[in-house]
Amino acid sequence: MLDFEKMGGLVPAIIQDSETKTVLMLGFMNKEAYEKTLETKLVTFWSRSRNTLWTKGETSGNYLHMVSMAEDCDHDTLLIQARPDGPTCHTGTDTCWGEKNERNPLLFLTELQDFIERRHEEMPEGSYTTSLFRDGLNRMAQKVGEEALEAVIEAVNGTNERLVYEGSDMLYHLIVLLTSKGLRIEDLARELQVRHDPNWKKH
Repeated sequence: MLDFEKMGGLVPAIIQDSETKTVLMLGFMNKEAYEKTLETKLVTFWSRSRNTLWTKGETSGNYLHMVSMAEDCDHDTLLIQARPDGPTCHTGTDTCWGEKNERNPLLFLTELQDFIERRHEEMPEGSYTTSLFRDGLNRMAQKVGEEALEAVIEAVNGTNERLVYEGSDMLYHLIVLLTSKGLRIEDLARELQVRHDPNWKKH
Protein backbone atom coordinates (compact mmCIF):
# COMPACT_ATOMS: atom_id res chain seq x y z
CA MET A 1 0.00 0.00 0.00
CA LEU A 2 3.00 2.34 0.36
CA ASP A 3 3.10 5.09 -2.24
CA PHE A 4 6.75 5.19 -3.34
CA GLU A 5 5.96 7.23 -6.44
CA LYS A 6 4.94 10.44 -4.71
CA MET A 7 8.56 11.27 -3.82
CA GLY A 8 10.27 9.62 -6.75
CA GLY A 9 10.59 6.14 -5.30
CA LEU A 10 11.22 7.10 -1.68
CA VAL A 11 9.22 7.41 1.53
CA PRO A 12 10.39 9.17 4.71
CA ALA A 13 10.77 6.87 7.71
CA ILE A 14 10.53 8.32 11.22
CA ILE A 15 12.40 6.19 13.76
CA GLN A 16 11.09 6.17 17.33
CA ASP A 17 12.49 4.30 20.33
CA SER A 18 9.91 1.63 21.13
CA GLU A 19 10.38 2.01 24.89
CA THR A 20 11.14 5.68 25.55
CA LYS A 21 9.02 6.97 22.59
CA THR A 22 11.81 9.43 21.77
CA VAL A 23 12.13 10.27 18.06
CA LEU A 24 15.64 9.16 17.06
CA MET A 25 16.06 10.10 13.42
CA LEU A 26 14.49 10.52 10.01
CA GLY A 27 15.65 8.52 7.02
CA PHE A 28 14.37 7.55 3.59
CA MET A 29 13.46 4.14 2.22
CA ASN A 30 12.89 2.86 -1.26
CA LYS A 31 10.99 -0.37 -1.82
CA GLU A 32 14.13 -2.48 -1.51
CA ALA A 33 15.12 -0.89 1.81
CA TYR A 34 11.57 -1.34 3.06
CA GLU A 35 11.53 -5.03 2.16
CA LYS A 36 14.99 -5.63 3.63
CA THR A 37 13.90 -4.02 6.89
CA LEU A 38 10.90 -6.32 7.07
CA GLU A 39 13.03 -9.35 6.26
CA THR A 40 16.00 -8.72 8.59
CA LYS A 41 14.24 -6.65 11.30
CA LEU A 42 17.22 -4.27 11.08
CA VAL A 43 16.24 -0.78 9.92
CA THR A 44 17.67 -0.19 6.46
CA PHE A 45 17.57 3.03 4.45
CA TRP A 46 18.35 4.29 0.99
CA SER A 47 21.29 6.69 1.02
CA ARG A 48 20.46 9.61 -1.24
CA SER A 49 24.06 10.84 -1.23
CA ARG A 50 25.67 7.47 -2.03
CA ASN A 51 22.79 5.99 -4.04
CA THR A 52 22.92 2.70 -2.17
CA LEU A 53 21.22 0.74 0.56
CA TRP A 54 22.61 1.08 4.07
CA THR A 55 21.62 -0.72 7.21
CA LYS A 56 21.88 1.59 10.20
CA GLY A 57 24.75 0.32 12.35
CA GLU A 58 26.54 -1.71 9.71
CA THR A 59 29.77 0.21 10.39
CA SER A 60 29.22 1.54 13.93
CA GLY A 61 27.44 -1.49 15.39
CA ASN A 62 24.60 0.79 16.56
CA TYR A 63 21.82 -1.13 14.87
CA LEU A 64 18.15 -0.24 15.03
CA HIS A 65 16.11 -3.37 15.71
CA MET A 66 12.64 -2.95 14.27
CA VAL A 67 9.77 -3.62 16.68
CA SER A 68 6.85 -2.33 14.61
CA MET A 69 6.14 -0.41 11.43
CA ALA A 70 3.08 1.67 10.54
CA GLU A 71 2.03 3.72 7.53
CA ASP A 72 0.40 7.12 7.81
CA CYS A 73 -3.05 7.90 6.42
CA ASP A 74 -1.67 8.88 2.99
CA HIS A 75 0.51 5.77 2.71
CA ASP A 76 3.58 7.90 2.01
CA THR A 77 5.33 8.05 5.41
CA LEU A 78 6.46 5.33 7.81
CA LEU A 79 6.65 5.35 11.60
CA ILE A 80 9.07 2.67 12.76
CA GLN A 81 9.45 1.79 16.41
CA ALA A 82 12.83 0.26 17.12
CA ARG A 83 15.28 -0.71 19.84
CA PRO A 84 18.62 1.09 19.36
CA ASP A 85 21.88 -0.66 20.22
CA GLY A 86 23.56 2.65 21.00
CA PRO A 87 23.65 6.29 19.90
CA THR A 88 21.65 6.80 16.72
CA CYS A 89 23.38 9.88 15.30
CA HIS A 90 26.72 9.60 13.51
CA THR A 91 27.96 12.40 15.79
CA GLY A 92 27.60 10.12 18.79
CA THR A 93 24.45 11.63 20.29
CA ASP A 94 21.40 9.56 21.18
CA THR A 95 19.24 11.29 18.56
CA CYS A 96 19.88 13.32 15.43
CA TRP A 97 18.59 16.36 17.33
CA GLY A 98 21.16 16.02 20.10
CA GLU A 99 18.57 14.96 22.67
CA LYS A 100 19.08 12.42 25.42
CA ASN A 101 17.15 9.22 24.80
CA GLU A 102 16.03 8.70 28.36
CA ARG A 103 13.09 6.74 29.64
CA ASN A 104 10.42 8.78 31.42
CA PRO A 105 10.08 7.12 34.86
CA LEU A 106 6.34 7.91 34.84
CA LEU A 107 5.88 5.42 31.99
CA PHE A 108 6.97 2.67 34.37
CA LEU A 109 3.76 3.07 36.35
CA THR A 110 1.83 1.72 33.36
CA GLU A 111 4.27 -1.18 33.02
CA LEU A 112 4.00 -1.88 36.75
CA GLN A 113 0.23 -2.09 36.56
CA ASP A 114 0.50 -4.35 33.50
CA PHE A 115 2.68 -6.63 35.61
CA ILE A 116 0.26 -6.50 38.56
CA GLU A 117 -2.65 -7.33 36.23
CA ARG A 118 -0.74 -10.41 35.03
CA ARG A 119 -0.28 -11.42 38.65
CA HIS A 120 -4.03 -10.99 39.15
CA GLU A 121 -4.77 -13.23 36.18
CA GLU A 122 -2.16 -15.93 36.88
CA MET A 123 -2.02 -15.80 40.72
CA PRO A 124 1.41 -17.50 40.95
CA GLU A 125 2.34 -19.11 44.25
CA GLY A 126 4.91 -17.31 46.38
CA SER A 127 4.07 -13.85 45.03
CA TYR A 128 3.37 -11.06 47.54
CA THR A 129 1.00 -9.48 45.04
CA THR A 130 -0.91 -12.76 44.77
CA SER A 131 -1.24 -12.85 48.55
CA LEU A 132 -2.76 -9.36 48.54
CA PHE A 133 -5.38 -10.36 45.98
CA ARG A 134 -6.19 -13.50 47.97
CA ASP A 135 -6.56 -11.51 51.20
CA GLY A 136 -9.36 -9.49 49.60
CA LEU A 137 -10.47 -5.92 49.15
CA ASN A 138 -10.53 -4.91 52.81
CA ARG A 139 -6.91 -5.99 53.34
CA MET A 140 -5.76 -4.22 50.18
CA ALA A 141 -7.48 -1.00 51.26
CA GLN A 142 -6.00 -1.35 54.74
CA LYS A 143 -2.49 -1.67 53.29
CA VAL A 144 -2.94 1.56 51.33
CA GLY A 145 -3.91 3.31 54.55
CA GLU A 146 -0.99 1.85 56.48
CA GLU A 147 1.54 2.82 53.85
CA ALA A 148 0.03 6.32 53.55
CA LEU A 149 0.45 6.78 57.31
CA GLU A 150 4.06 5.66 57.15
CA ALA A 151 4.68 8.14 54.33
CA VAL A 152 3.17 10.94 56.45
CA ILE A 153 5.40 9.99 59.39
CA GLU A 154 8.51 10.10 57.22
CA ALA A 155 7.45 13.44 55.74
CA VAL A 156 7.12 14.97 59.23
CA ASN A 157 9.90 13.27 61.16
CA GLY A 158 12.01 11.32 58.68
CA THR A 159 14.29 11.83 55.71
CA ASN A 160 13.52 12.48 52.05
CA GLU A 161 14.99 9.08 51.20
CA ARG A 162 12.60 7.33 53.59
CA LEU A 163 9.69 9.42 52.33
CA VAL A 164 10.39 8.26 48.77
CA TYR A 165 10.65 4.66 50.01
CA GLU A 166 7.36 4.71 51.93
CA GLY A 167 5.62 6.74 49.22
CA SER A 168 6.62 4.06 46.72
CA ASP A 169 5.11 1.39 48.97
CA MET A 170 1.90 3.41 49.16
CA LEU A 171 1.73 3.84 45.38
CA TYR A 172 2.35 0.15 44.75
CA HIS A 173 -0.44 -0.89 47.10
CA LEU A 174 -2.75 1.73 45.58
CA ILE A 175 -2.15 0.25 42.11
CA VAL A 176 -2.93 -3.23 43.47
CA LEU A 177 -6.17 -1.86 44.91
CA LEU A 178 -7.06 -0.15 41.62
CA THR A 179 -6.40 -3.40 39.74
CA SER A 180 -8.74 -5.30 42.04
CA LYS A 181 -11.48 -2.77 41.19
CA GLY A 182 -10.86 -2.96 37.44
CA LEU A 183 -9.32 0.51 37.37
CA ARG A 184 -6.01 1.83 36.03
CA ILE A 185 -3.48 4.36 37.25
CA GLU A 186 -4.29 6.21 34.02
CA ASP A 187 -7.80 6.76 35.38
CA LEU A 188 -6.30 8.82 38.20
CA ALA A 189 -4.14 10.72 35.73
CA ARG A 190 -7.20 11.54 33.61
CA GLU A 191 -9.08 12.76 36.67
CA LEU A 192 -6.20 15.04 37.65
CA GLN A 193 -6.02 16.27 34.06
CA VAL A 194 -9.71 17.22 34.18
CA ARG A 195 -9.20 18.99 37.50
CA HIS A 196 -6.35 21.01 36.00
CA ASP A 197 -8.90 22.81 33.81
CA PRO A 198 -9.59 26.25 35.38
CA ASN A 199 -13.30 25.67 34.73
CA TRP A 200 -13.37 22.43 36.70
CA LYS A 201 -15.84 22.42 39.54
CA LYS A 202 -15.57 20.05 42.48
CA HIS A 203 -18.35 17.45 42.59
